[in-house]
Order: sequence, then structure tokens, then C-alpha cells
Amino acid sequence: MRRREFIAGLGGAAAWPMMARAQQSPTPVIGFLSNQTENLGAPTAAAVRQGLGEQGFVEGRNVEILYRWTDQQTDRSAAEDLVRRRVSVVITPGGGTAPALAAKAATAAIPIVFAVGSDPVEIGLVASLNRPGGNVTGSTRLVQELTAKHLELLHGIVPAATSIGFLVDPRVPYAVAQLREAETAADLLGVRLVILKASSPGEIETVFGSLVERQIGALLVGAGVLFFGSQRDQLTSLAARRKIPAIYPFHEFTAAGGLMSYGTNYHEADRLAGIYAGRILKGEKPADLPVQRPTNIKMVLNLKAAEALGLTVPQSILLRADEVIE
Repeated sequence: MRRREFIAGLGGAAAWPMMARAQQSPTPVIGFLSNQTENLGAPTAAAVRQGLGEQGFVEGRNVEILYRWTDQQTDRSAAEDLVRRRVSVVITPGGGTAPALAAKAATAAIPIVFAVGSDPVEIGLVASLNRPGGNVTGSTRLVQELTAKHLELLHGIVPAATSIGFLVDPRVPYAVAQLREAETAADLLGVRLVILKASSPGEIETVFGSLVERQIGALLVGAGVLFFGSQRDQLTSLAARRKIPAIYPFHEFTAAGGLMSYGTNYHEADRLAGIYAGRILKGEKPADLPVQRPTNIKMVLNLKAAEALGLTVPQSILLRADEVIE
């Protein structure tokens, strides 16, 4: 072999690994769209990253995440920005319906994975739970489905309360469904249900100021980004100050001093959304992935709060608790 041909052969062999690396797929980019603030949404992001990690995707190593926090403002421009950047998947975690709907309106091509509290079929995100169709799938939180149980448990711990308030944020899409469930349950229990609406911290203060005047003896707190996020501590502290027994949809409220909660782990739906995003990055199609629903429902009872309220918890309720804070 001539010296020139030998050197050329070495050059080609040395160039091959570089060419192979250049032809490898670039790091996938996930668009993360939430109507929370970055600070309050930190647990949401952590749950999504956990789900991704279970599929082998680690932020900064083999996947990139573009975060868009809208703080309950319009989500349309943020969704459109992620689409323009041609992300591989858009995740809309945190329970907000608006980001998921905004993402769906922005693209029919890029896969979308949601985590919402609403019925995704009812609000038009998917065609059905088992066969989502199109480019959208995800997970839901059990919210409206547990409303009747919330009322039953609250009535069990405060049987003397003939009027029970139901605090809802009317902006939340599933508020109507929650109200429907609560009214049916109230009729069966023989109690008067008083609808209380609040969409801001100031309105929450006003609602609590009117409870005594309206002779409300107990309170059911609905789900929603406002209540779960920045105003969670406000709600539990107001209930304690006004001596109002209240039940909440997630255990974070009892950890913050609330009396009782019944529901799934709030961030389990976000973790499941992260898992689905990872599976989609591996080649699966959203249309083939059924909408997931967390099934691990937990009842948490705060005996310290009960004592402060002067309540004696019935043994029947105490025995049903999965966790008791003493």
C-alpha cells in the first residue's frame, strides 16, 4: 500500500466516530407550561422530573426542559412560543385546565401531556379516556368524583352542622361539576348547602367573615390553583381563627394545620405526566396512551386541629383515617 493511501485510510477511520456523533439525535426538549408561579410550582416541576427520571430522562443530562410559568395569566402566548421552538413534547402539569387547552389550540402535531383536575373528555381535551386520539393524553386528579365523600366525612365529624358551606373558585372549569355532586350529596344527608365563591385572597377573607352571620357550621373547600397554591395557608389559618371545621381535597392542607383531608396525592398526576412524556420521547404515540387516574386515595385527620376546635372525633371517623396528625 502506498504511503498516501495509508494516511488517507487513517484519516477516514479517525473521521468516522466524529461523523457518527454528528448524526446522533440532538437532546430532546420538553416544553413545560404551568399557570402557577415558579416558586409555588417547584413541587410540580419536581414531580414531573421524577416521572421523567423513571423513564431514564434526566434534565441537563439527556433532556432539556423549557419552563413557562404564567401565574394564572393568559397561557396562549406561552403555548405558542413553545410550539415555535419546536419542542418534542409539551407538558401542562399542576392541575390547571387553561394551559392544557392553550397547548391544544396551539398545535395538533406536537404531543401534549396534561395533568388536570377536570374531566378531560368533558372539556374537550381528549375523545375518550381509554382512546384519547390525536396528539393529547395525560393524567387527571380525582376531584369532583370525591366531592360527595368530602361532604359525608365532614357531616360525620360535625353532625350538628345543619348548614355546610362549599367554597369554590368559579373560574375553575370543574367548579360546576363539583357543585352538582355536592348538591346531590347534601340532599341525601339532609343538610343545607351554602355556595361560597372566591377568586382572590380578599374575597376569601370576605367569605370567612360572613360564615357566622350565615349560620354555617362547617366548610368544604373545593379544589383549584388559587386555594391549593398561594392561599392554602390563608384558608387553614382563617378556618382555625373562625373556629370552622373544614375538609380539604389534599393532604397538604392538613399538614398546614387543617382539620381533615381526603384525596389523592396532589402531585401524583404530575409524576404520571412525566412518565408519559418519557414514553413519548421513546417513540410511543399519545393517541395510544390511555388517560391515567391516580387511585391511591388517602384520608388524613389532624387531631391537634380537632382539639383546638373543641371537636371530639367519632371513633368511626378515626378508624377510617389513613394518617393521623397528633
